[in-house]
Amino acid sequence: MEKTLLIVKPDGVVRGLIGEVISRVERKGLKIVALKMMKLSKEKAEELYSVHKGKPFFQELIEHITSAPIVAMILEGENAIQIVRNMIGATDPSKANPGTIRGDYALTITKNVVHAADSKENAEREIKVIFGTEKPIEYKRTDENWLY
Repeated sequence: MEKTLLIVKPDGVVRGLIGEVISRVERKGLKIVALKMMKLSKEKAEELYSVHKGKPFFQELIEHITSAPIVAMILEGENAIQIVRNMIGATDPSKANPGTIRGDYALTITKNVVHAADSKENAEREIKVIFGTEKPIEYKRTDENWLY
């Protein structure tokens, strides 16, 4: 099964959208194998968003992701990365379809409720940044036979 990272960003946390995001993930059938709330340090934030270093919006990203707690989760499922990307919608909320997390709740590109890995390589790298060497929990969902 493929693993990916999904983060409820500070705007999602302070707006009380953690449960909504988790609910959508669970109803979709993805398995949450790790979950934690934390406040990212500037160093961790820069490591998380290192692919954007040097871009004009980099500093705004760092300031936002460190402004309040985040909730990070490792999700598991077949094609988990693409499924999560489809669930969250376009980075720019004005282009995100209704029914996606960003289409339903976000208003700006930076404060767009969630962050998700966009590739297997980035998922692995970002999971290490947030969870370090912590091992995800292994368990079986009761509905797995119907999902995979």
